[in-house]
Amino acid sequence: MEPDTKAYIAVMEEIKRRMEVVSTLHARKIGIMYRDTHVESMVLQVRMITELVALASLAANKSIFERNRKKFKKHWHPDKILKDVESLNPNFYPKPLAQEPLNDAHSEIGLFEKETGFMTRDELIQVHGRCGNLLHAQNPYGKNADYDYYEQIVPEWLKRIGKLLSSHRIKLLNKNRFYWVWMQDVKDGQVHMQPLELGDKVNVHPDVLASFELKRWE
Repeated sequence: MEPDTKAYIAVMEEIKRRMEVVSTLHARKIGIMYRDTHVESMVLQVRMITELVALASLAANKSIFERNRKKFKKHWHPDKILKDVESLNPNFYPKPLAQEPLNDAHSEIGLFEKETGFMTRDELIQVHGRCGNLLHAQNPYGKNADYDYYEQIVPEWLKRIGKLLSSHRIKLLNKNRFYWVWMQDVKDGQVHMQPLELGDKVNVHPDVLASFELKRWE
């Protein structure tokens, strides 16, 4: 596998780990001493996940990835950072794919772009900002943070991020091709990706008999 795809896969695996941490915290399978810090820990991970989604397509170029990551750390407005990322790679944002049968026998499955249900680019900016609002010391004379809201909304954010990434296409920086990425392979549970060409038929795994014809992804 080419080094740039390995870098992208590494970012996706990190996102998976962080999402697992958030899910575990929300389910109270592990706990942090104080309720407020418990919620803040979940929100911090969500914020880092949104940053990784925004930067992932730049992973092929380490210096550019690190430079933009440092911008996030300095609390720059995410919309401005994403515009910088978009200027480098106009196709930086993942396009979520759904699988649908192409015939009555279900012997062939097509990959189609999802229309709804996933976290959009604009939502990613909003979520990043809402997370940041909680992760600063509160003014003791001001309005208290609504921890109930964050505790309730975090599972919805995770759900929409999951629908964005579970099966998606992406174009990496410095590469003139798209890749299909699936986050949980049936055999090893790892992230996998492979090049896409319109009309290609590809197998997800040798154990999967159905082929996949790529349609409507451009």
